[in-house]
Amino acid sequence: MPAQMLVKPSVISIIRNSVQRAESTSVRWRTDQGTRTGDASTTETAGVNKNGFPVPTLRAPTDNLLLAALSAEDRLRLLGDTAIIDLNLSQTLNEPGDRIHHVYFPVDSFISLITPGAARAQLEIGLVGSEGMLGVPLLLGINLSPLRALVQGAGRAWRIDAAHFLRVIESHVSIRTALNRYLYVFLAQLMQTATCTRFHLVEARLARWLLMTRDRAHSNQFHVTHEFLAFMLGVRRVGVTSAASALQRRNLIRYQRGDIAILDVRGLERAACPCYAIDKKIYGRVLGKSRGPRQHAGRESGAIRLATRIAGSELLLS
Repeated sequence: MPAQMLVKPSVISIIRNSVQRAESTSVRWRTDQGTRTGDASTTETAGVNKNGFPVPTLRAPTDNLLLAALSAEDRLRLLGDTAIIDLNLSQTLNEPGDRIHHVYFPVDSFISLITPGAARAQLEIGLVGSEGMLGVPLLLGINLSPLRALVQGAGRAWRIDAAHFLRVIESHVSIRTALNRYLYVFLAQLMQTATCTRFHLVEARLARWLLMTRDRAHSNQFHVTHEFLAFMLGVRRVGVTSAASALQRRNLIRYQRGDIAILDVRGLERAACPCYAIDKKIYGRVLGKSRGPRQHAGRESGAIRLATRIAGSELLLS
């Protein structure tokens, strides 16, 4: 039988309908549909905000990249009749030590992963957006969350019951193999973040964090306070002020009352530590076609390639 006949038309129809329902019920979709154009796989936004900050045309995802990389039948097995949901800003999905009840596959939302500890001792060590999933301990057979999961960017996500998720990955090797590759990437990026926090200057780390947030917010503009940035980077507010001011003097960003606009993406890539390029390189090499957070300008920039070469000895992959 030809390979193209292995997927039943009914499977394709169910998947298509589920994605259409997801788009029609999204808060972000309902709000922005008047300013978007594009094909079936991407949407675009354009304009300025009320303070005159630029919002360049960017492409936002219509699905999670891990799910999109699965075969149609594997995707249906994993999602079943799962409904897509809206995640709200500052919503806590897990606390350290909590049992994991759901696995999340963000579409246009993103989630901050924060270490446990007293208020001043907490640190963001990862961001999960449309390139990944929340709930990786289940892939290791552990049903406890080691980190706090905080919604940093509101939007849509697929939410799968943890018990169903475990049943599916235990009985379908192809799905487990695909998600285990992401687990490897996730762990490699955590190790890279530990190196970054210990050895790199705050200004370069801030530039990296802004680029990571841009990739997952799918926008050059977002709102974040000095206090929150200090919390995320694990430094005092004065350190964030100094670093943000330096980036602003170089006309890389504009910062006003918590509104951040990235003005020069390529310049910000050059200002960032090599960890940003390394993270993207690892994702691309391990997951192949299911690429990491998209480069909005299309091809990988010269700054990214240069940073990767400079930091080549730090790559966790040969």
